[in-house]
Amino acid sequence: MTLLSSSPAGAFGGPGSDVRGGTNDSGELSASASQSRIKVTQTSGPTGGKQGTVASTDVNWKPPPCWYEPVFTPEQLKNFSENDGSGDVGLRDGWYGSELWTDHFRDEKDANTIFTKPATVKGYKNYNLGKKGYFWRGVAPDVTEIDDTSLCSRLMFWQDAGQIPDDPNAPTAETLADYAYDKVKVPETEVELKPAARSTVNLPTWVWLDKGTFQDVKVRAELPGTGLWAETTAKPVALHLNPGTKDAEVFPASGDCEINDDGSIGTPYTKGAADKTPPCGIRYLRATDGAPYQLSASVTWQITWEGSDGSGGDLPDGTFETTQDMNVQEIQSINR
Repeated sequence: MTLLSSSPAGAFGGPGSDVRGGTNDSGELSASASQSRIKVTQTSGPTGGKQGTVASTDVNWKPPPCWYEPVFTPEQLKNFSENDGSGDVGLRDGWYGSELWTDHFRDEKDANTIFTKPATVKGYKNYNLGKKGYFWRGVAPDVTEIDDTSLCSRLMFWQDAGQIPDDPNAPTAETLADYAYDKVKVPETEVELKPAARSTVNLPTWVWLDKGTFQDVKVRAELPGTGLWAETTAKPVALHLNPGTKDAEVFPASGDCEINDDGSIGTPYTKGAADKTPPCGIRYLRATDGAPYQLSASVTWQITWEGSDGSGGDLPDGTFETTQDMNVQEIQSINR
């Protein structure tokens, strides 16, 4: 009977390590349960320029902290166990030394565990060589979020090919959609302004973005060995302006400028429109005094998803904010 040496996930191996084990989303082998094998690719949307990650508008929403993934084929586990044998065999169990691995996965010896359920786990014969399937293990890309060590804590276990474990923490298409949420990259929001260099007290500053600046961003997440995938789509729906001071008016009054069907925002300034009210803009009521106002432009992204099993739905809206300097002068005239 084998006694486990237990430790937090990632104790043996991790990002940048050269230990051999399961594969992460970059295709590299890793023995760390803090790395996921989910592969993420952006399938549509802008890829160049400055980008950032959206923040959920629902402060209570979080992606699942952990789930199970296929880690090793029988051949991979044999190679890992007999040539290294140092790594995470569970989300809260690390085994140091090849003997522990070969005892359990090759020589059929049961394992006594501290953090896993059941406490005694039956061993395997010769790594299940000749069988089709994978050894699965719990993973937690953000280990610090795991407060309950019973979550996803099963010792690495066998699952026949083409099957998903019957476990409440088994991955689903929605799991992948949630994972992809944090991988969505959207462009920064530097709006066009007129006047561009310096605004004038009591005269409107027009704000707009040309068509095509914002496009839907679609990210696909796939978990190899499961047939599971999900596509998470971020659609820009509104631009919110915050002038950076209480001494200002925004247009419209809500500060929310809708994004038009062609991807543009607002209306470009035209000569002779200085005294008109812009559909999207700001009127500053007080001049800056040395330090510019910080105009923030925040785009709201509507997030939806669809999965390999026909499931789909909405995720919380996301926002991404960019700030830029606004200098305001007292002169009551403007170049028309």
